[in-house]
Amino acid sequence: MLRHIHYEELGQANYGWLNAHYHFSFANYYNPLRMGYGALLVVNDDLIAGQSGFPPHGHKDMEIITYVRRGAISHKDSEGNEGVTLAGNVQVMSAGKGIKHSEWNSADEETSLYQIWIHPREKGVTPRWDAAEFPQEPVKDQLNLLVSGDGSAPLMIHQDAKIFAGQLLKGTELKHQLEKLGYLLVSQGRVTVQQGENVVALKKGDACEIGFGETFSILSTTDAEILVLDIPNA
Repeated sequence: MLRHIHYEELGQANYGWLNAHYHFSFANYYNPLRMGYGALLVVNDDLIAGQSGFPPHGHKDMEIITYVRRGAISHKDSEGNEGVTLAGNVQVMSAGKGIKHSEWNSADEETSLYQIWIHPREKGVTPRWDAAEFPQEPVKDQLNLLVSGDGSAPLMIHQDAKIFAGQLLKGTELKHQLEKLGYLLVSQGRVTVQQGENVVALKKGDACEIGFGETFSILSTTDAEILVLDIPNA
């Protein structure tokens, strides 16, 4: 099963300092048909103006992953964690029993990122934050594993989910086997996704829902950057 989610179909809000596109219902955007996908609650495609960002605010019982696509984001939280995450790298925050944090673009240039929220498998855990750098060279036959709930990835979350990503040169073709539900994001460029006889052509900003446990192939028709979220049912 492949379901093409077009960028033009996403919810949208422009606050001046933040231009956001919402894959699922969020803030003032409500779509009863887009309330999440399995344990995946939020995917926000955010463009943050220079010298601006999210002031201190709180979360509870949520796994929050930030994938920086361009620029950088500075993190600071109530647990004493601070850090700067650059383009191509990832930070994770387990809100657990409660945490306050800010996310700020300290540069003059815009920052582009994906903000991803996943329901945890258990509530009330100790809040934590972590970040990691990842290879920036193009992948060839498999995507890089960034995040998991089983200790197999550099970054850990409290859910049986995995997040993969990679930059692909034009003409790169690879196969990917899901363990659970799949949600593919095209951060840059264009790719074609095929599962059985089903084929969808995706462009920058698009997404694709992929059925539980399916194997699919990805062909980059331009230089591209993609993410694959492997998510359990809610």
